Amino acid sequence: MTVDSAGLYRLMAWLSPSYPVGAFSYSHGIEWLVETGAIHNAPTLTQWIDDLLALGSGRNDAIIFAQSHRAAGQGNLEALFVIAEYASAFAASAERLLETQSQGKAFAEVTRKTWSCPTLDRLTTAFSLPLSYPLAIGIAAADHHIALQPALEAYVHGFVANLVSAGMRLIPLGHTDGQLVLKQLEPAVMQTVTEGMAGDLTQLSSITITADMASMKHETQYTRLFRS
Repeated sequence: MTVDSAGLYRLMAWLSPSYPVGAFSYSHGIEWLVETGAIHNAPTLTQWIDDLLALGSGRNDAIIFAQSHRAAGQGNLEALFVIAEYASAFAASAERLLETQSQGKAFAEVTRKTWSCPTLDRLTTAFSLPLSYPLAIGIAAADHHIALQPALEAYVHGFVANLVSAGMRLIPLGHTDGQLVLKQLEPAVMQTVTEGMAGDLTQLSSITITADMASMKHETQYTRLFRS
């Protein structure tokens, strides 16, 4: 499925590192894992992100994004309430919740003031909690008539790119190694998109227990550069 020039422009703008959601300040627990030595080079970073995509938060985000896009496209505010609650409930730690809600809130605020988004206006007014990041972007893509598949591909790539960037700064890795990690994760990204589009809320799950524990350990890490 293709995306027109206007839709592509919006996706590039919304998921650019320059879009003011503060994505650069979150490591998703990678900072703790680098300190312990669990992640120490390009192969261990690649495997870690691959596991998140296949078994943990990356897969869950893809399902939440797809469900949000469909519900927004149907104008189903009640379904969006349910999705929002699931998205918060499946954040495995306080820092993971901060990560998704802070970025979601920032994205909603900026997008409503610049690109406009009627469904985000309605949901933000009616829902008492901050919106999760994949939920907010999924709604915006639907409101701007951007097809689900390319929108989800862009979101999952952005999820991976941000984690690779954090790993490059923390391990540290050179730019070439960072791009090689992104290249090697391309099949995993596309598989996550496929599963996200096929899944529903009953299929949300996570067995990346060490990743969840890492995000909890990061809360009390003595020296830290990232917020998660």
